[in-house]
Amino acid sequence: MSQQTLRYDVVVVGGGSAGVAAAVGAANLGAKTLIVERNPYFGGAATHASVLTICGLFAQREPLEPVVGGVGRRLLEKLDEIGKYYGPLRNPGSGNVIVPLDAEGTKFALDQLILEAGVDARLHTTVIGCDVERDRIRAIHCFHHGGVFSIEATSFVDASGEADLAFMSGNGVRYGDEEGRVQAGTLVMQFGGVSPDVQLHRHQFTAAVWQAKRQGDTVLTKDRGMVIRLPGSQHVLALFADEAVNGLDSASLTQAEMSARRQAWAYLEAFRQHVPGFKDAYLVATGPSIGVRETRHIDGEYRLTGEEVLNAARFEDAIARGGWPVEVHQPGEPPRYQHIRDRAYYEIPLRSLKARDRTNLWCAGRVIDCDPTAFASARVMGTALATGHAAGVAAALQASYGEAPAAATVREELQRQGAMV
Repeated sequence: MSQQTLRYDVVVVGGGSAGVAAAVGAANLGAKTLIVERNPYFGGAATHASVLTICGLFAQREPLEPVVGGVGRRLLEKLDEIGKYYGPLRNPGSGNVIVPLDAEGTKFALDQLILEAGVDARLHTTVIGCDVERDRIRAIHCFHHGGVFSIEATSFVDASGEADLAFMSGNGVRYGDEEGRVQAGTLVMQFGGVSPDVQLHRHQFTAAVWQAKRQGDTVLTKDRGMVIRLPGSQHVLALFADEAVNGLDSASLTQAEMSARRQAWAYLEAFRQHVPGFKDAYLVATGPSIGVRETRHIDGEYRLTGEEVLNAARFEDAIARGGWPVEVHQPGEPPRYQHIRDRAYYEIPLRSLKARDRTNLWCAGRVIDCDPTAFASARVMGTALATGHAAGVAAALQASYGEAPAAATVREELQRQGAMV
């Protein structure tokens, strides 16, 4: 069987929020663009791990201040067109500003963004390797059920969430923090059958977990988690089932997901017994995938630091804004927050998206080059939409000019496309 080879200007690996934004941003410049995704839909954590809240589209201060435009704003417009935009909302517990999502609406809205931009898409496709010539990636190799095929491109964007392409190409990567520790993974649970007039108070769920543990339940890992109603439905979203997981290792993922599903049933029973309004609750869905927060980070041309994030740093080569606080998750513990100065926003430099060792590789989303504290803010979906948009624009400009573009050129094009830089 002869192996097929496709040819593009820009190839984006990963179809989460960062990948879709990158592909749309590149195609808006006229680049022939392909996006590759292993799942049967776009959305990444939002649609495949049921993380049905976008964090980071707004700064946390009053009055509300958007910090992400461009493709991120277009996504909200698409959701609004189909009656599935429910934000922004300020979490009464933490005070943080989120945009709740509808899973099916999000899948459809992302499809429309891809189609309207003229991006070619390959779902059900896994990248398994690449060819490198000197310091450039020449082609990637992909697997689908029809076999193996190759895709050549001038520029590439790694929006895989795990820095898969950076790793395969030989660009420097590192796992977790300086000691190789990563943030906890969480399996999202969706509950139905909860009376719509019941107020969801966080302390009631904590008390229910304590009571279940006193009665001998040893499965439950966390007694304080997030519980929110999903607008437009009778369902409740709950983030309690934590696991220490290596998101690069199939054995670790398998163990974590089986363990977390066991937790989900135990949490359901605890809440049915001890939380008012949950007597007739049932488990609608988990995951399907456990939410993996952290694996690899690239070695880029500049490492964004936690000090810069917390102090609302500004950069001459800024291409995105981050407005989410530093949010650290350790297994079984409630999240720990540190707020950006004045609850404002920080800027992200183009250098943090540029792979250090591969001249035609740009990175976006949670794999950009940042230290552990900066990562705990920059990893969220809203910020990923912004870094993805920038990476796609940079890749398209490079494909057009034959060399990495100046930051001023990237900024000018992002502003033309409605981004906030």
